[in-house]
Amino acid sequence: MNIMERAIAIALAAVLPLTLAACDGGSPKTSGEAEHGEADGHDHSSEAEAEATGSDRVAIPAAVRSNLGISFVKVERRRVEQTLRVPGRFEYLPTARREYRTAVPGRVELLVEQFDRVQAGQPLYRLDSPAWREMQQQLADAESQIERLGARLETFEPLLAAHQQHEDSLHESVAVWNERVEQLQSVREAGGGRVDEFAQARAALASTRADLANVMEKKAELGADRQQTVADLRAARSRLDYLLDAASSVVSRSRDELARTVETPHGTEPVWATIAAIEVTASEAGVVEMLGLTNGSWADEKTPVVTVVQPDRLRFRASGLQSDLGVLRDGLTARIVPPTPTAAGRAVPLTATMDGTISLGLAGDPNDRTLELFVVPDELKPWARPGVSAQLEIVTDATASPELAIPLAAVQRDGLSPVIFRRNPSNPNEAIRMEADLGLDDGRWVALLSGLRDGDEVVLDGAFQLMLATSGSIQKGGHFHSDGTFHEGED
Repeated sequence: MNIMERAIAIALAAVLPLTLAACDGGSPKTSGEAEHGEADGHDHSSEAEAEATGSDRVAIPAAVRSNLGISFVKVERRRVEQTLRVPGRFEYLPTARREYRTAVPGRVELLVEQFDRVQAGQPLYRLDSPAWREMQQQLADAESQIERLGARLETFEPLLAAHQQHEDSLHESVAVWNERVEQLQSVREAGGGRVDEFAQARAALASTRADLANVMEKKAELGADRQQTVADLRAARSRLDYLLDAASSVVSRSRDELARTVETPHGTEPVWATIAAIEVTASEAGVVEMLGLTNGSWADEKTPVVTVVQPDRLRFRASGLQSDLGVLRDGLTARIVPPTPTAAGRAVPLTATMDGTISLGLAGDPNDRTLELFVVPDELKPWARPGVSAQLEIVTDATASPELAIPLAAVQRDGLSPVIFRRNPSNPNEAIRMEADLGLDDGRWVALLSGLRDGDEVVLDGAFQLMLATSGSIQKGGHFHSDGTFHEGED
């Protein structure tokens, strides 16, 4: 036995113990064995339909596939030579994360736990803030000032009306005294009348004109006071609007909602006056990623309290080589494929891929000679998570003809020969061992030059066990038992 044969025998003993002695179909059976069935404990009659007739075929019924973890993959048509493969990882989009910070200092009461799923409008934390009460006091003062100015403005109309009436009466008095003075002047010129009477009339006229001027001055002052009150009222209303805008930012409610009045045990009050503690709600659905404070902590202004992320807002960041800039460009179609399977098996099926369009980064890394590539998947698969590594397949020439290809993991080496196991199209419980006629590969898929056609399936998981079991026994053929052990020969 040479070194290669000894290595295969050791691996075969560790992975698939071949109970050849117990399954030797050539040894005679005793009468006890005839009564109680096969001496090796296997029911060969249940596998009779699944056994192969050719020397290169192995029976793999359902029980065997289950025990060995055998899986199949269909042959695909791919542009293997034109496929560029680069590694990368998933990460959140910059807009996927939202931080909720305190607008004013206060004591925090958390209403959610880390990793909780929250809906839009759901409360995240409650803030008891003295600064909010000061803002409420400012709002109350602004509303009170508006009420005072409004009441004062209402008094100007009757005052102006009274002044106008007084002014009109003085105008009439001036006209009367003017007429009286003119009459006395005419009598005096005719040589009659009394001098003192004329003097008294002129004095009364002058006094009435002075009273009229005084009334007109007060009317002008009253008009100016009215304009000043209107301006003060406009400024007070603007101040109230600004305070409501600030309060809206603090409590995350609209200004109209805060200004709306409600009935309380103390009477009709605006909504802002009824808010004892600030309750911060989620603006959009997501998952609580981080809590910045412990429950009951005092938070300063702008302290991060809760961070919420949207798990479905992901992108794939890959690192391409700068030497490939000749074929890389924005808009190329790309496919994100699961991580390369290991010998222990694969948790993610090869078919769970995601398609998208490439966007090249703005700058490259001069030390690593790489360029960042970004892809936002058209549809996320369940295995996509931030930090999960995968590979990006980029077809650089979509005009090239695709060729038949299978995963490299389905190809096993028996010595120097590449071996694959094709699922028998006419008997799904049978695998056909074939020497693979391989072409170029892209590190994950390899082209097949002959031996397979569209629609064929090959063994993926479990191909290594099949290769070990059939190595050196091709001329004999064989079959698997339901417990995973292999039996050489047709019996």
